[in-house]
Amino acid sequence: MSLWVDQYRPRTLDALQYHTGLSERLKSLAASGDFPHMLFYGPSGAGKKTRISCTLRQLFGPGVEKLKIDQRIFLSPSKRKLEINIVQSNYHLEITPSEAGNYDRLVIQELLKEIAQTQQVDLSAKQRFKVVVINEADSLSRDAQAALRRTMEKYMSNMRIILCANSTSRLIAPIKSRCLLMRVAAPNEAEISSVLQSVARRAGFDLPPSAGDKIVEDSGGNLRKAILTLEALKMQSPDLTGPLSIAKPDWEAYCQKVADLIIGEQTPARVMEVRSKFYELLSHCIPPTVILKTVAERVVDKVDEALKADIMHWAAFYEVRMRTGNKKIYHLEAWVIKVMSLYKHFFFNIDMSEFD
Repeated sequence: MSLWVDQYRPRTLDALQYHTGLSERLKSLAASGDFPHMLFYGPSGAGKKTRISCTLRQLFGPGVEKLKIDQRIFLSPSKRKLEINIVQSNYHLEITPSEAGNYDRLVIQELLKEIAQTQQVDLSAKQRFKVVVINEADSLSRDAQAALRRTMEKYMSNMRIILCANSTSRLIAPIKSRCLLMRVAAPNEAEISSVLQSVARRAGFDLPPSAGDKIVEDSGGNLRKAILTLEALKMQSPDLTGPLSIAKPDWEAYCQKVADLIIGEQTPARVMEVRSKFYELLSHCIPPTVILKTVAERVVDKVDEALKADIMHWAAFYEVRMRTGNKKIYHLEAWVIKVMSLYKHFFFNIDMSEFD
């Protein structure tokens, strides 16, 4: 049995309940006969992949939903085997090249070249090209992006590329200039509430306004999280009345403990303790940028107003370094040491001012 977030996912552009202007624009593009390369970007949980799948259905019809998963093996120059999962239909492919790490350029070059050099064989297809959906496009290496740019120029007649990214900041300018940019903003509270009510009706129950407001407040603009929370609460309390407690994920509670450790003591021994906690979070596949954001938000909640701006400034500084560097732990640890230094210096100055 599938989760509600998949079971009640809209299948067509008309079924999408928010950003209707964007849906109309996508419908007109699909009908125009001159469909461009596209870049969908926006925060996690805003509905980018749902809009992409609805756009594909608008382009090719219901056949695009008949999917199969294929596993392809690529050989690196050092003869290392790279296994990449490909979700595909007769009309499109969906890949995540960043799974290959530093060898993502190899996946881009071989796979896209192979697809682009073959004609659409389905004579009943509405369009004469295939679409390649590239997830996590902002995680591609510079070499992979350069290879992608050349492919986009060379094989436009047989293939269209749809990129899906959280942000455009890490994509090179030539790729952005060759795509039509589609910003999928996070839904506002009223839109999330409307979607939750719709899901509840389809699931066969009424959602009390108090429970809906609590879920919306907890979601932080992430619609996927809101629907998952609704389903979890429905399993816990079928009538959704009384005091509802939305449990935090284990990793989030762990991040909050790390923040408390940073505030509690500023010593080399505490730095090493925090480092081991970071390693544990990373080993459980929590993205380093998410770790930094969660810990920073908790630290900011617990420090003096005068320190808040500096702490977030250095969090942003080390996040940029983390994205361009390799060893994530170095940058996480550097931020912790910087915060400890700021915190200790701040209270040292307060203590000294008492003697003035």
